[in-house]
Amino acid sequence: MKKIIVKNSGYIELPRVVDERDGVLSIMEGNRDIPFEIKRVYYINHLENCHSVRGKHAHKTLKQVIFCINGSFVLSFDDGTNTQDVLMWRDNVGVLLGPGLWHTMHSFSSGCILLVVASDYYDEADYIRDYDEFMKFAGAMK
Repeated sequence: MKKIIVKNSGYIELPRVVDERDGVLSIMEGNRDIPFEIKRVYYINHLENCHSVRGKHAHKTLKQVIFCINGSFVLSFDDGTNTQDVLMWRDNVGVLLGPGLWHTMHSFSSGCILLVVASDYYDEADYIRDYDEFMKFAGAMK
């Protein structure tokens, strides 16, 4: 795996149980495999095409872990100083997105499904949807 250089982030690898022809079980537990209590889970599927772009925002306090449970996509993220692209394709390996990270998801394969677990309930006030505003926020965090 490519080393992550963006601060406030990192890989999360879930345990897997391979049951031969009966499939693979991946296990995710809050405050164990995921470094926070999980308060929200959502998934994204039925993406129109590989040109779709999701995300395009940052969060002030929310923590999330994003997984690709089918297909692949590119996760681009930015801490205000460092930027990075990570190809997401392993169903049991996610990326922790801590507060103050601008992120986008793009270059989706056919049939791609994203799964996200979050540390809090939906709160529009926690979103930063303007990149210039994000850069000011990131500068204040230093």
